[in-house]
Amino acid sequence: MNTLWFCSLIFIHFFFFKCCAPHCRDSPPHVPKEELSTDVVIDVIANMTHTIRQFFPQLPVYPALGNHDYWPQDQLPTSANAIYDAVAKLWSPWLNPEAVATLQKGGFYSLVIKPGLRLVSLNTNLYYSPNQVTVNMTDPAGQFQWLQETLELSRQKLEKVSIFCLLLQGILILERTRSVRESYNERLVKIFRYYSDVVQGQFYGHTHRDSIMVLLDQQGKPVNSIFVTPAVTPIKSLLEPYSNNPGVRAYLYHPENYGLLDIWQFYLNLTEANLEQKSDWKLEYIMTEAFNIDDIQPHNLHELALRFEQPQSKDFDKYFNHFMVSYNFSLTCEGLCKTIQVCAVHFLDQETYSQCIAKAGI
Repeated sequence: MNTLWFCSLIFIHFFFFKCCAPHCRDSPPHVPKEELSTDVVIDVIANMTHTIRQFFPQLPVYPALGNHDYWPQDQLPTSANAIYDAVAKLWSPWLNPEAVATLQKGGFYSLVIKPGLRLVSLNTNLYYSPNQVTVNMTDPAGQFQWLQETLELSRQKLEKVSIFCLLLQGILILERTRSVRESYNERLVKIFRYYSDVVQGQFYGHTHRDSIMVLLDQQGKPVNSIFVTPAVTPIKSLLEPYSNNPGVRAYLYHPENYGLLDIWQFYLNLTEANLEQKSDWKLEYIMTEAFNIDDIQPHNLHELALRFEQPQSKDFDKYFNHFMVSYNFSLTCEGLCKTIQVCAVHFLDQETYSQCIAKAGI
């Protein structure tokens, strides 16, 4: 949904996710399009950018566009426009001229932030199912070609790459559908499998929930860790029995090889905050401690996901509570609910996901 802001602090990456502020959702609010306009969207993004710069003047911030960061929402175009131009100018103090140029052209960019570490901010809104602008396009804005060329160059330079964007590959668990069109999803899976030696992690938002995925190669070997970070804003549809508490997290990575080591997830208990009329952010969990794993590399997440599959898995119960950001400990996920969750963790392409669901007899 909203803008994903990627902030680098020493050896910790902070991801802020929200619905109407600096996080991995859009900056503009989720309201009917009649209440917004191009100028309003630009004003909201500008306000959020200035606020972040005011409170964190020395902190490098790396944003990614969300599906509400355009008007009308979801319809992000494949070429230069007023909003791409505006955000390129607003975010230029954090970027270099090359990054600003591709952001202006197609809403995506890459940037080396430390020797040997490149960030790639994708505009996966171009692949979003509701985006009518890109229907039947093979490579909207040339982003697939640009991504492959960028990853190939990083491979030659022995760089590691962090991928971050809003819309994720694989299945949207609550909707049981994909956020991106199937053909685009398959192409992303293929690219990230091929460059799994380069990509050290993938980071997404959009769902407002907390989840993990593990990209497997065609032989079933885990090759990439994928994280969906919960939002600062809660969201709940009429069909859902649960929502989410606000969440903010930090990623710990190795200072030399940039391998992902751990997650520190913080949350705000909204029920308590409303009763006490004050906010008290707390540590919800540390990933390695919560699940007794050495780090958050693909093979460890893969083994953890296999533990989720076991009957009455306490690890899965804990994972599902984290999925809601400790919203309601009394809610459980069994049967179909658990099958969808477990299959979504391991199987990002349509064929293997469908096989997983069929194996469960659903």
